[in-house]
Amino acid sequence: MYPASLAGLRQVLSDAAEGGCFALAYSGGLDSRFLAHAAGLFGLKPLLLHVTGPHVPPEETDFARAWAEKNALPFREAAVDPLSLPLVAAGSRERCYACKKKLFTCLLAETSLPLCDGTNASDTSAYRPGIRAVRELGVLSPLALAGFGKKEIHFFAEATGMEQPLQKARPCLLTRLPYGAKPTGKMLAAIASGEKAARVSLASAGLPEADLRLRLIAPERLELHLIDSDMEKLSAPSREELVRNIHAAMPGYPRPVLSAQASLSGFFDRT
Repeated sequence: MYPASLAGLRQVLSDAAEGGCFALAYSGGLDSRFLAHAAGLFGLKPLLLHVTGPHVPPEETDFARAWAEKNALPFREAAVDPLSLPLVAAGSRERCYACKKKLFTCLLAETSLPLCDGTNASDTSAYRPGIRAVRELGVLSPLALAGFGKKEIHFFAEATGMEQPLQKARPCLLTRLPYGAKPTGKMLAAIASGEKAARVSLASAGLPEADLRLRLIAPERLELHLIDSDMEKLSAPSREELVRNIHAAMPGYPRPVLSAQASLSGFFDRT
């Protein structure tokens, strides 16, 4: 593994590319955007492949497309429905593995170029069953290989002028459901709508950058998880408005309960 440096990342990406070109599994999140941004700095030409489906909120696709267009990067969408997979439909603990295996198999079929993804060095130390699928399919993870974790990505993204260098993670909507829950497209769309309403409310309360997850803990229990420090900044009226707006955006679902968390990542892997 290289020390975390732009020179190291340049070498890894140059080795991965064929004739200066490679394909990138591109969500529009921080990691894949930074990899595309860095490739441009190095004179390489990434093809951005973006998966759409019921597990991806439409506004995330809109953002991913707009950023690619703004930066004059070739962008292609691939529609994939992971809900058709037995392990995903059953809410198995292997749902992430099955989903990633399907998504990357589809992306590999989209191009003859080497395929890279945005897995970073921080991901390799956490529970990430999807990484197993990436490795099995021979997909390359340049950020991880170059020793880039979240801190390095934030630092170099800001230092090289990339937009939104501190962008928050927005993992797949399936992670908002406990293992054993059987997801539907309607359910995921409702959660996406609720999270959108939550972000609007938090911005109105002076917290436009607040991180959040709206989780359907059980059919009768919906929780909005916020980082402790953000929850403390919300006044009682702001909290009530937040709950009210989420509830209005999700007809037929229980009134949400606010829950302060030390960490938002991997909630159902800890419970």
